[in-house]
Amino acid sequence: MKNIRTMKIMEYLKEKKYCSMTELQAKFGVSCATIHRDVAALVSRGMLQKIHGGVTCQEAHPEYGSKGFSPFRERIEWNRGRKQMISQQALREIGEGDILFLDSSTTVYFLAKMLAGSSFSNLTIITNSVQIIQEFRFFPPHYVLIGLGGAYDIQLNAFLGQAALRELESLSISKAFLSAFGITDEKVTTNHEQHAGLLTKVLQIARNRYLLADRSKFDREGLFKFASPRLFDKVISEP
Repeated sequence: MKNIRTMKIMEYLKEKKYCSMTELQAKFGVSCATIHRDVAALVSRGMLQKIHGGVTCQEAHPEYGSKGFSPFRERIEWNRGRKQMISQQALREIGEGDILFLDSSTTVYFLAKMLAGSSFSNLTIITNSVQIIQEFRFFPPHYVLIGLGGAYDIQLNAFLGQAALRELESLSISKAFLSAFGITDEKVTTNHEQHAGLLTKVLQIARNRYLLADRSKFDREGLFKFASPRLFDKVISEP
């Protein structure tokens, strides 16, 4: 039975690309401990990759070659259409002279892509996202980028840790755009402790705070709380 179930898990992941552990547990009607054992066995065989509170198929990405699996790239494709709609709404909140913080989420990455094609005359972007930093050469040349340093996290493709927190201390942020793993009535959560620490600091500094999240993020919880939904000036989701 276990071999049949793990085969079905692989088939399901190949179709879905990414899935949370809670969703897998519900899909196959097994206990939390059982689904974690099944996934651990598949991860140990190199067939699945654990990322950002869930799992995805360990398949080669053409951009990276046979050994260049990119969890971040896989997450970009997850709910792409929803993320683009959310980013269009978020773009309307940005004005001339803003000092923005853009987090390392794939949802906010789509907002950054839209800013690359925008025509503001004065804009500053602060980010810990390696992807945004790498692509900043495609932004208008008069935009200013401040990239936070720190310890590199491969799952988030971002810089975290004490060095990033120290750099934030000396900066001003007019508007912060963040996403999350989970959102309930009482808390906004992530599955990464250092990520939670960084986002908490950003929210303390920023004058205006925006939470970008598609419908799949609501009514689920990650391990670490970094805010209450009431702390945000606006929660932006798809219609």
